[in-house]
Amino acid sequence: MAFATALTATPALADGTASGTLIQNTATATYSSGSTTETVQSNTVVVKVDQLLNVATTALSNTPAAATTTAATVLTYQVTNTGNGADTFHLTADPNVTGNGFNGTIQSVVVDTNGNGVYDPGVDSVITNGAASPAIAADGSLKVFVLVNLPANFSDTQTSQVRLTAASVTGTGTPGSVFAGKGTGGVDAVVGASTAQANALESLIAALASVSLTKSATIADPFGGNTPVPGAIVTYTLVAHTTGTGTADSVHVTDGIPAATTYQPGTLTLNGAPLSDATDSDAGIAGASGIDVSLGNIAAGAADKTVTFKVKIN
Repeated sequence: MAFATALTATPALADGTASGTLIQNTATATYSSGSTTETVQSNTVVVKVDQLLNVATTALSNTPAAATTTAATVLTYQVTNTGNGADTFHLTADPNVTGNGFNGTIQSVVVDTNGNGVYDPGVDSVITNGAASPAIAADGSLKVFVLVNLPANFSDTQTSQVRLTAASVTGTGTPGSVFAGKGTGGVDAVVGASTAQANALESLIAALASVSLTKSATIADPFGGNTPVPGAIVTYTLVAHTTGTGTADSVHVTDGIPAATTYQPGTLTLNGAPLSDATDSDAGIAGASGIDVSLGNIAAGAADKTVTFKVKIN
């Protein structure tokens, strides 16, 4: 897979002189012999700077990202090459972190191809978890998105962390370890203080909603009372109440018309506003078999949604 490298400017963080730089030095000696002053030069010593392998990984969110069941949660990290030469890094996302309330599932690891810092589906490059990043120049940074799905079992407000580790493809290990000839331009590569790998933790919190539905009935009989006799009108009231911290999506309230009763046309309402019985642009449908009202998406803590309709006892 071909990548367009997405680098962002960062403060100078690389470890000193660029890898492959030639440091040259020639000494000079002067002396007198009789009436003559002479100058001689030494041979020139050339030292080529080796590559120091260093990296920093940073979590870019200060608060946990809200995780829902409707879409993957996007976590954002930054990987900075703090070495002194271009390098690539294995990018590994791990959702199994000690202390997690739940362990999510990694959907994908994504490189911020266009460098805008925002996850753009279909634009940014998806890589296999653990695969190598594009090359990052010394002092260069790369945004990395990790998409996480919630597991089957979890509770509202439970928290979790995902660790992203960046490890130099050239090599990792104890500081000072040498990989002969593996640096840029064939110089030696030397592991820096970071051990050539670094990780960061991003957090997510389950934001879910639960809907409870309460049904009640009032009766108006033909004689001005409230006895359930033939001819009496029964008004059913259905109240949907949402709790939690997230949003309940595509909520529908349905109810069948009880046996021995007949639906009263034109009596369907939502929050006191009448709904037509027909299949049209409003939220409700009603008829001899029952009612169906779409409440849409309801955020936890929002006002209750109330549906009413009437039937007559046969």
